Amino acid sequence: MNICPLCESNSKLFYENIEKNQKFHQCESCFGIFMDKSLILSNDEEKSRYEYHHNDVNDKGYQKFVSPITSNIFKDFNENSKGLDFGAGTGPVIAKVLKDNNFAIELYDPFFHNYPHLLEKKYDFIACCEVMEHFYHPKKEFLLLKSLLNKNGKLYCMTNIYDETINFDKWYYKNDVTHVFIYHKNTINWIKENIGFKNIIIDKHLIIFY
Repeated sequence: MNICPLCESNSKLFYENIEKNQKFHQCESCFGIFMDKSLILSNDEEKSRYEYHHNDVNDKGYQKFVSPITSNIFKDFNENSKGLDFGAGTGPVIAKVLKDNNFAIELYDPFFHNYPHLLEKKYDFIACCEVMEHFYHPKKEFLLLKSLLNKNGKLYCMTNIYDETINFDKWYYKNDVTHVFIYHKNTINWIKENIGFKNIIIDKHLIIFY
């Protein structure tokens, strides 16, 4: 039995494609979909996959892609606020856009900006763009993220959320071998209720935890 890495409930086999070496389970409680442990990459393999992405922080299309997060931060906070780009990766475009507008933001990433002391501070806002689907231990990571927020802080995430209208077999999002945990709306609600956030907003790919 594969236990859900988020809520530790039982799961059932959700999808398997032997030819493509793909196997996912779905939690029977929170509805999260997670990759079979036997297919998870090593740290070196995972890092190599990320290094393959050449994201240019000056690319206007890339800046537009992250604009659901940056535009909401501009609306909700100001230059006196302190932020963290969690999982900033090789192309920290969110930090670039915010810094260009005189916002203070730190960069953390376990592979490319590994500064553990930043995880001992508190922040008014945290950006987590296309990161949460890479969490091997989502409960641990969300508990950490919540602990890093000031009292009225907000966590801004972007990820593709699965629902039953999606043909999982043809869905491109599952084909990235570093996408180890995929979220359903029920999963997001489980996080709100059990991690202890006051409220959530889900707007397409954008999720804001209060």
